Amino acid sequence: MNRKHFLSALVTAGAGLPALQTLAGIGSAVVSDKKEPQVPPYLKPGDIIGITCPAGYIKRDEIQPAIRIMESWGFNIRIGKTVGARDYSFGGTDAERLADLQAMLNDDNIKAIMCGRGGYGTARIIDQLDFSRFQRTPKWVIGFSDATVLHCHIGRHFGIASLHAKMCNSFPDDFSKSEPVIQDTIMSIYQALTGKKMQYSTAPDSRNRKGKARGMLTGGNLSIIQSLSATNSEIDTNGKILFLEEVGEYPYSLDRMLGTLQRSHKLDNLAGLIIGGFNRIKPDDPGEEFGRTVYDMVLEKVKDFSYPVCFNFPVGHQKNNYALKCGMMHTLSVGDDTVTLKE
Repeated sequence: MNRKHFLSALVTAGAGLPALQTLAGIGSAVVSDKKEPQVPPYLKPGDIIGITCPAGYIKRDEIQPAIRIMESWGFNIRIGKTVGARDYSFGGTDAERLADLQAMLNDDNIKAIMCGRGGYGTARIIDQLDFSRFQRTPKWVIGFSDATVLHCHIGRHFGIASLHAKMCNSFPDDFSKSEPVIQDTIMSIYQALTGKKMQYSTAPDSRNRKGKARGMLTGGNLSIIQSLSATNSEIDTNGKILFLEEVGEYPYSLDRMLGTLQRSHKLDNLAGLIIGGFNRIKPDDPGEEFGRTVYDMVLEKVKDFSYPVCFNFPVGHQKNNYALKCGMMHTLSVGDDTVTLKE
């Protein structure tokens, strides 16, 4: 890989999907009619990144690699009170996690907020958060997995861009000795936070549905997105490029969650669909085989629509989990030779 230009380099997504079959079909471009996004200020040397735990717990020593790397980028770090706190699986009680995240949302000196890790818990506090100060002085919110709650809520209500990216628990202990793909994904966070135009290319998949689309990018973890249906944080997919990723689910559960998106019409008016890593899929119980691959499930749900669809994009619970700017306009090109997502 050409490390200097990794953002536009060809990357291969290790999504662990089943064997491929050929599908014909050309997608048509759909342009989102949404207004221009509100983009938080990009970071400069000396700016402060806050670290908080709105979901699962993380120990203070476990965030040190992330602190070292982000400080090497020229940023200062503010460690939240929930780092090192624990209430069973949570990073402190609901009240503690709420107060810590609220304080960071309200602090104008903090220019970005990074979640310590995922897990579960943000949905327990999201309705109690006050985003009024955040609306006046927006900042980058960074994370994936459970942080999908924040991306969906912020995008739906405020139209403010946020960053779907690795969190503190994904930073390597020794950056210099880590694999190139890990270095590149970590550096994609720096590139995104400092205002670089993001562009990713990945190898084609024979089950892709070709075409070109332009729209705002939205998405994240499938189970989180479907769990937000009919809530105040429900994702808005109309005219947008939707990306999905998942980990550790049974095939029938994946089909049920995708079916929820279909039945709630979240797949009807997309500009395009990106399927990232669907990893560590649990084996069926003997005699209870579901008999359908992720490819089968997705293509069945979108068979009535003509927008482009790509599989194996480098996002998800995997090493090649690159930073994506949610709420920003992107162009998705799905062709015979390559797939490109360009801000």
